[in-house]
Amino acid sequence: MGVSYFGLGLMNLGVLAVAAIVAVSLALTMHIAMEWERVVICRFGAFNRVAGPGLIFTIPIIEQAACHVDMRTISTPFGAEKTLTSDLVPVDIDAVLFWMVWDAKAACIEVENYPQAVSYIAQTAMRDAIGRMSVAEVALSREQLDKELKTVIEEETEPWGIAVLSVKVRDIVIPAELQEVMSLEAQAEREKNARLVLASAEEDISEMIASASGVYENNDAALKIRTMHLLYESIKKSGGTVVTVPSSLSDGLGSSADDLAKALKDR
Repeated sequence: MGVSYFGLGLMNLGVLAVAAIVAVSLALTMHIAMEWERVVICRFGAFNRVAGPGLIFTIPIIEQAACHVDMRTISTPFGAEKTLTSDLVPVDIDAVLFWMVWDAKAACIEVENYPQAVSYIAQTAMRDAIGRMSVAEVALSREQLDKELKTVIEEETEPWGIAVLSVKVRDIVIPAELQEVMSLEAQAEREKNARLVLASAEEDISEMIASASGVYENNDAALKIRTMHLLYESIKKSGGTVVTVPSSLSDGLGSSADDLAKALKDR
């Protein structure tokens, strides 16, 4: 009886061992990839295929899932601190890089850690670009800096199966003392432009006045009409009253006033 119990015990252990082996084999065989993932499968260490999304089966020991690659758009913040411009001014720049993997095989095989490598490439490209620009160019040419960084990073990461979607500079920090100097320079430039516009306007006005004087030179009637118009405009603004006197009467009054002044002088 004891022997039979012992045999049953061994049988149960054997069944459990087989079940454990089957469970482990299934665990090593089945892989699940999310909708945005791709799994790189290697057979005996060599690339075999890219699988996913969904349920993936591999041969235990013979095949391995080398890496899971995220195919979504990824945002990577990066920056450069105390980086010298071409005119030796230290600036701090904060930016963000938008990129995605389009070739899972290259991203897994060509580079060890592709997210970290992309970040390093972005930081290096940022420092190189700033070193070729003056502080004024860095502050005023954000779009140009974005395009240059995108081009450089894309050239470096393309062999890894990575596409650069865009680069956006978020913040540029310039030393406080230099900000004041740049503000004064910008204000002086605006004042200069304002004076140039005023001078150009005065030149145009002087040319028009010179042309008008030629018209009024031999036309007394036109000159009188213009004089009355100017008088009307000035009175209209001040709210006064205009009294119109005929020219013959005004001439008579003028001569009488002259005679009266002469008589008083003789006395």
